[in-house]
Amino acid sequence: MKLTDQGLKNTSFWQERGVRLPRYDRALMKERTLAEPVWVHFGAGNIFRGFIAGLQQRLLDQGLADRGIIAAETFDHEIIDRIYKPFDSLTLMVSLKPDGTTDREVIASLADGLKASSAEEEDWGKLKAVFEAPSLQMVSFTITEKGYALRDLKGEYFPVVQADLQNGPEKSRHAMSIVTALMRHRYVSGAAPVALVSMDNCSHNGEKLRASVLEIAGAWVKAGFADGGFLTWLSDETKVSFPWSMIDKITPRPAPSITDALLAEGFEDMAPLETAKHTFIAPFVNAEVPQYLVVEDRFPNGRPALEKAGVYMTDRDTVNRTERMKVTTCLNPLHTALAVCGCLLGYTLIADEMKDPDLKRLVERIGYTEGLPVVTDPGIISPEAFLKEVLEKRLPNPFMPDTPQRIACDTSQKVPIRFGETIKSRLKDGSADMLEGIPLAIAAWLRYLLAVDDEGRPMPVSPDPMQADLQAALSGVHFGDPAGADGALAPILSNPVIFAADLTRTPLAPKIEANFRAMLVPGGVRECLKKI
Repeated sequence: MKLTDQGLKNTSFWQERGVRLPRYDRALMKERTLAEPVWVHFGAGNIFRGFIAGLQQRLLDQGLADRGIIAAETFDHEIIDRIYKPFDSLTLMVSLKPDGTTDREVIASLADGLKASSAEEEDWGKLKAVFEAPSLQMVSFTITEKGYALRDLKGEYFPVVQADLQNGPEKSRHAMSIVTALMRHRYVSGAAPVALVSMDNCSHNGEKLRASVLEIAGAWVKAGFADGGFLTWLSDETKVSFPWSMIDKITPRPAPSITDALLAEGFEDMAPLETAKHTFIAPFVNAEVPQYLVVEDRFPNGRPALEKAGVYMTDRDTVNRTERMKVTTCLNPLHTALAVCGCLLGYTLIADEMKDPDLKRLVERIGYTEGLPVVTDPGIISPEAFLKEVLEKRLPNPFMPDTPQRIACDTSQKVPIRFGETIKSRLKDGSADMLEGIPLAIAAWLRYLLAVDDEGRPMPVSPDPMQADLQAALSGVHFGDPAGADGALAPILSNPVIFAADLTRTPLAPKIEANFRAMLVPGGVRECLKKI
């Protein structure tokens, strides 16, 4: 049976296989959504399909909403062509429990999937119509941390951003330029209020989104592509708000074991694919059961009843403290440490790494000893309980097909937050000398960039927007020659773009350099881990 609107009509097939079906009239939902949209989301990948789209599904099922979400993809248009259109924008959600069983549900809350590009005339026209609509309440994002970045390691505009600033709104290509262009269209079409909500896994995400949008808008005003009123409107958060949020749900690449199980039960065309841009995606999404979303409640044009779907709607300070707890201490730093060390040691599954006593000890130290004492309790979620769930249930889940290679993507964009906040707190209170796990993890990341494993064998390195620059800076360092590393890290460790601080002015730099040198011999990574 195929995952399509037509296929869902055979309800007995899905019910016999334990698949929960939508409890609303999807055709009517789509009709209402396209007529009066309330929610458009940028970033059509797995975290959106497996988590955020499910929130609106809850509201639709309960009769608390009558419209769905319009998905827009800025980066990888193959997702729309090969995953959305052939399957009528439906998703088969497979929740992976630690006991090996699964929950299954068809997520049907997506009314349409569009390519967010000024070069895609039809879809661009549809998106402009969405942004014209006074009914639009929320524009949300899961485009990864790098999606908000406008500049490279040297602080210069990426070429695509520079071109967008010169060519204007109607030829936008970068995600932030595209959004700003659509917001300009909303402004000239009546300037109805709206909330732009980053749901990406990064610190102060709303602030990053706002800064990028305002910077592009300011450049366009200066160049004559927009009038000054546009920037004034965007800057007024009673008209255009940028709520902060904290999101948490591990959503790995599609697992072969899940694919095989679905195909064996008669689900057709479930095989995952890899796009030309190296997105791994399938008609289904497999993910862990735990999920958290905390959102600052500032929506100038109203919003869906997200609190009825399990979202914490609160104030900015609580969001900030919850995000700080998770991103800087209780999950993300552990993930990054496991990712780079796991790649160096030949692991291909995060759960297997948690069986390694050296790696387990590393992340326990980073979490419990180095991070937890300097985290402010957000009040709505216990940091210690959250960390305990991560270390004892979530990361060790053997049925979660999450890989260190996936987590290692874009590490340069993650390091300043995942480790930098704890570093800054420890520097402030004078306790930075006690840090051991974090300097080791940073050294392991730099060692990972050499693209050889702990035994000196060639090893692939996951994509990173700063990879070329960082590897060039390390070009004089060679495995087997620790002495050749002397002084090589200083230009990187002193770069505040990467670490949010000049680490050469801290007690951490000597520790990072010592670990890095020690890792340049066979078995060096393992030996450094054993010392933790």
